Amino acid sequence: MQRVAVLSMHTSPLAQPGVGDGGGMNVYVRELVSSLASSGVDCTTYTRAWREGLPDVVEVEPNHRVVHIPAGDFDLPKDELLGVVDNFTDSVAWHLQHGTGADIVHANYWLSGLVGHRLKHELNLPLVTTFHTFARVKGLGGDIESPVREKAELEIIGCADAICVSCEEEQSQFTSLYGNAPGAIEVVAPGVERAYFSPGDRRGARRALGLGDNPTLLFVGRIQPLKGLDVAVQTLAALDMPDAQLIVVGGASGTEGENEMQRVRALISEHGLEQRVHFYEPQPHHLLSTFYRAADVVLVPSRSESFGLVALEASASGVPVVATGVGGLLNLIEHGRTGYLVPARDPNQFASFTARLLNDPLLALSMGTAAAERAKSYSWKAAAVKASRVYSELHVRDLVACS
Repeated sequence: MQRVAVLSMHTSPLAQPGVGDGGGMNVYVRELVSSLASSGVDCTTYTRAWREGLPDVVEVEPNHRVVHIPAGDFDLPKDELLGVVDNFTDSVAWHLQHGTGADIVHANYWLSGLVGHRLKHELNLPLVTTFHTFARVKGLGGDIESPVREKAELEIIGCADAICVSCEEEQSQFTSLYGNAPGAIEVVAPGVERAYFSPGDRRGARRALGLGDNPTLLFVGRIQPLKGLDVAVQTLAALDMPDAQLIVVGGASGTEGENEMQRVRALISEHGLEQRVHFYEPQPHHLLSTFYRAADVVLVPSRSESFGLVALEASASGVPVVATGVGGLLNLIEHGRTGYLVPARDPNQFASFTARLLNDPLLALSMGTAAAERAKSYSWKAAAVKASRVYSELHVRDLVACS
């Protein structure tokens, strides 16, 4: 049995997505590890204890446990976590040496990559890294990361035995920005849980949420500049449909979250949309399906997306997506068939494509049906099979030496 130490230092797979720094990565780690565990891979996820009273170990299911590592104050902001990386690493190393051990380390995000880099050398373990976002990719969208992060990512890239990316577009982007890595670049596409996310009764979903029959746009995600809620609000304002409404599911996230929320609320007031934009707290993942089914169109106006789980979940729910044409969204959405891709974050273009769908129910139905069919090609079981294969292959070749 393979034993995998999964590192998710800055956010726990057990935390509510949409709260704090929890988002698509939480879902990715939780669902991938669950599928690996069900296939017989023994997985221990190490995450930082983020609140008081958490158990040291949570046995999630057979072959799947989460270990909470004390490292710094519980409410330590993400941009201060670099200062506790060594403390976190020391504790994980102790657990690996005195517990069940591991045959491989799989780090998620660059902070965990730093932890995995040290563990690789101290314990002589293969290192797999999934960055989820890259500093240089975010920079292309105007979100400039610190030189410290970029330097750290380059060091991790230079020593990782395998780097997992979410799709061919991310692989191409990685190569163009970072060149050829010493380790293997592997595409491990995320999946979608179709037991939750599948087409359903729109009217029933709207009744459940008390939304009425108005044309409904949906935004799901953390409220921070990267995710582009301001573009969604401007899209609603640009529509020539005074009865249309925008549903927002998510909370303020990161150091800029509260400022972004204030900026968005000011924008709503500026356009007189107070009665047409409705905010909902982050929802348990399995309950999001009701919101997707209630929507006519899902908006994903992100500046950058390595993959875009919201777009995949919406598609699996049979709802067309209008999204920025960046990153993994270029792979997920077939322009004109399952949704629309906007080449720039132009609210007028978002509004034009959205209006096309709202004004033509047969077109929207056709696109939603095609989107749901396309989403069937993404599964967590397939992701686990690919990840397990990546792990196995690393045991039969020499490890990468730091460049």
